[in-house]
Amino acid sequence: MRERAKGTVGELGEFGLIRELTSRLTSTTAVRIGPGDDAAVVAAPDRRVVATTDVLLEGRHFRRDWSTAYDVGRKAAAQNMADIAAMGAYPTALLLGLVVPVDLPANWPTEMMDGIRDEAQVASAAVVGGDVVRGDSVVLSITALGDLRNTDPVTRSGAGAGDVVAVTGWLGWSAAGHAVLTRGFRSPRAFVEAHRRPEPPYHAGPAAAGLGATAMIDVSDGLVADLGHIAEASKVRIDIRSADLDIPAQMSDIGQAVGVDPLQWVLTGGEDHAIVATFPREQKLPARWRVIGEVLAPSALPHVTVDGAPWTRTGGWDHFSDDIDG
Repeated sequence: MRERAKGTVGELGEFGLIRELTSRLTSTTAVRIGPGDDAAVVAAPDRRVVATTDVLLEGRHFRRDWSTAYDVGRKAAAQNMADIAAMGAYPTALLLGLVVPVDLPANWPTEMMDGIRDEAQVASAAVVGGDVVRGDSVVLSITALGDLRNTDPVTRSGAGAGDVVAVTGWLGWSAAGHAVLTRGFRSPRAFVEAHRRPEPPYHAGPAAAGLGATAMIDVSDGLVADLGHIAEASKVRIDIRSADLDIPAQMSDIGQAVGVDPLQWVLTGGEDHAIVATFPREQKLPARWRVIGEVLAPSALPHVTVDGAPWTRTGGWDHFSDDIDG
């Protein structure tokens, strides 16, 4: 167990904080030059690099009274690496941009880095560098890199009429956990932890590519919204069958307690980072994939329907809406 960093970020200073952060990191065989130089060098045997980036803002994407620094680190890494997996690629490296106030306890960013490092290890990736600056609140910006390993990327634009829609991973758990937290509770713990620290099925993205997935996305903004991205890019309509969605009994209990139909969380709750993909109808899918709908020819109906009808209830994550995590 490493000794906790003492004092504040301001007392450590920029270079002291960088030393604390980088001293906690591990590496992988893909990392040729890690932190400590002007830039990192990461092997790219495929000669193509999959890249994505996300920003997490305190009060918007996380609250320090709800989540530990370690949780925030795990969540930040997970949501980026899920995007890599959703292209059918394998995460290889992460870069961190960090903004922190000078009065922030020094153990907060170091424990956050532990979370980023540990989540990266789940996907066999490593943190290879970044930057730290002073600001008024905590902001994390993570860039993730990935390797396609000589396969074609799976984009949002390949779905065709006749394909089936299948999902692997949790849906609605993070939203249910958020509902619990906003009401001042901390249980059921499984749903609260799903909100604090999502667990994307990283392996499922490359596996889906190997199964012939025609389009794919991770569920970060909500199932209806994210399937809408596929439908729009592919110029098709997607119909979801609500009877085929998994709603655990405990989620139904939470919904009853807070007055929310749990189907709303499953269809529009984001941040679970499940993987949803379209496949040729004849493709036999492993048990981990649940078929939840089908791809249809475009029509006058919206891009995504539920049981053949428009989904009229609000929901789905929009960074410019008034809903925040705090």
